[in-house]
Amino acid sequence: MFYREAGQFKSTYQADMAVFPIRQDRIGLAVILAIAFVGIPLIGNDFFITSVMIPFLVFSLAAIGLNILTGYTGLISLGTAAFMGVGAYAAYKLTTAFPGVNIIVLILVSGLFSAAIGVLFGLPSLRIKGFYLAVATLAAQFFLQWAFVRVPWLYNYNASGAIEVPQRLLFGIPITGASAAPETRYYVCLVLVVVLTWFASNLVHGKIGRSWMAVRDMDIAAELMGIKLLNAKLLAFAVSSFYAGVAGAMMIFLWYGGGEAADVFNIRLSFNILFMVIIGGLGSLIGSFLGAAFIASLPTIMKFGLPALGVPLSGATAEHVTFMLVGALIIIFLIVEPHGLARLWQIGKQKLRTWPFPY
Repeated sequence: MFYREAGQFKSTYQADMAVFPIRQDRIGLAVILAIAFVGIPLIGNDFFITSVMIPFLVFSLAAIGLNILTGYTGLISLGTAAFMGVGAYAAYKLTTAFPGVNIIVLILVSGLFSAAIGVLFGLPSLRIKGFYLAVATLAAQFFLQWAFVRVPWLYNYNASGAIEVPQRLLFGIPITGASAAPETRYYVCLVLVVVLTWFASNLVHGKIGRSWMAVRDMDIAAELMGIKLLNAKLLAFAVSSFYAGVAGAMMIFLWYGGGEAADVFNIRLSFNILFMVIIGGLGSLIGSFLGAAFIASLPTIMKFGLPALGVPLSGATAEHVTFMLVGALIIIFLIVEPHGLARLWQIGKQKLRTWPFPY
């Protein structure tokens, strides 16, 4: 009644294998996009857009990148924040070298530099995996974070040691810098996330995505089937690092407006993105959004939402309670539902298909 495919016939193989083969999925996606593009800018204030929506979009893109590597390919990485930092510093150097180029183009190009670094640090995945690969990517996190602080050329020898975002215009409208409106920065982030999510969806549902999942399930069997592990693993690292690099550039240029690597792209950020993937669901793009929405909005809800409802909670207490909730939820999801919030969403849709007799 609510979510059934009855009467929806497919006459081609392409239609049957579409990403959204059910009409209700397409309608739901259209409603979500309408709310994102029209509803939120009309209803949300500057605080909501800056403190909730922009971080949600940035973290969603970073979670998609990590999910491609960990969820779809089965390769563990603890250096996502470092690859985000590579993208941020690459975008900063590109804006300095090419001041006349569109800043959106530079943000996307910065992801290519992050992809190159990701391939370099992904080479050990050809010989090691599991815990040892996690340690190797953790070493990349510490090395790159050290380079961000100790190599003055990366931040143009600024005395502060921080990235200073210049003002850039698009059609005469500031999209970066202090004069850029929150709605403008939100729209730029939203368009980038929608386009890159569409690209990732087509990627994971195609030949490349199937080869990644084969490597994840059993790399030896995948190699016997003709899949080249070298190409598959390094491509996964490249695509994952590209998404992380673009997310890092968006974080600095469209959210913070500047920042220091030691404070922003640290190991804590890498673990937060990993927690988003775990809570949202491994091997699911929608899980990346659900996990990012939960982790990104929880601190704001604890610090401002509960006090507004009359629950007295100081900033330090809210931060500690947030850590406790996230840790408890990770344990609960790993025990009760390892596939995270995405699996709960799938179960809900399946029950709607059999309504009013859900099993």
